[in-house]
Amino acid sequence: QVQLVESGGGLVQPGGSLRLSCAASGSISNIYTMGWYRQAPGKQRDSVAAVTSGGTTNYAESVKGRFTITRDNAKKTVYLQMNSLKSEDTGVYYCKMRIGWSDYWGQGTQVTVSS
Repeated sequence: QVQLVESGGGLVQPGGSLRLSCAASGSISNIYTMGWYRQAPGKQRDSVAAVTSGGTTNYAESVKGRFTITRDNAKKTVYLQMNSLKSEDTGVYYCKMRIGWSDYWGQGTQVTVSS
């Protein structure tokens, strides 16, 4: 059984920074793509950033230059460093990992950007 546990969300002022973490545990074979998604109130869940097993990254246009996704394969963990946060970055952030032939999701962590 695979579990993804996220941490690092919270309340931050505009212009501030947060670092999200998502660690996988359980019966894990190969972890392929790792990614972060965001769901704002009343909106659909959208991709924010992803990193492949080879280290290739891609980002939503709205976060390019401000967010950085990294992974630590030994720790089975993906990170999202978020800088210069804006109010529109507010939402629930979910991590997703492709492990073997299946996709797994974390439970979500709330990020609120407000003064």
